[in-house]
Amino acid sequence: MESKKIFWSISEVAEILGVEQNVLRYWETEFSILSPSKSRGNARTYTKKDIEIAQKIKFLLYEECLTTKGAIKKMKKLKSIPLESYKKMLDLTMDKEFCADIVKLCNIIKEISGKKQ
Repeated sequence: MESKKIFWSISEVAEILGVEQNVLRYWETEFSILSPSKSRGNARTYTKKDIEIAQKIKFLLYEECLTTKGAIKKMKKLKSIPLESYKKMLDLTMDKEFCADIVKLCNIIKEISGKKQ
């Protein structure tokens, strides 16, 4: 989305995100943090920041499978964190959880193999 544009229309943002325009309108009603300006003709004008917020919302709803209420709570914590940074934090968390699970599994195997001997 590297562009010298300052404002995008709702149809452009919908295309960028791969969602329908009515989805964006719904998100605006549920997520107070997403509030694009409106032109004189009452058309929505999204800024780069609005698009980044919408991308976070989409990620929380579609990738993390959170409910709207869950995503609203999470957005309050994430509002100043860029989406890519959040994704990296998730990857690290998942890696740590995975490693912890492997350690638990190894301990169980050791315990089982020790009992059989």
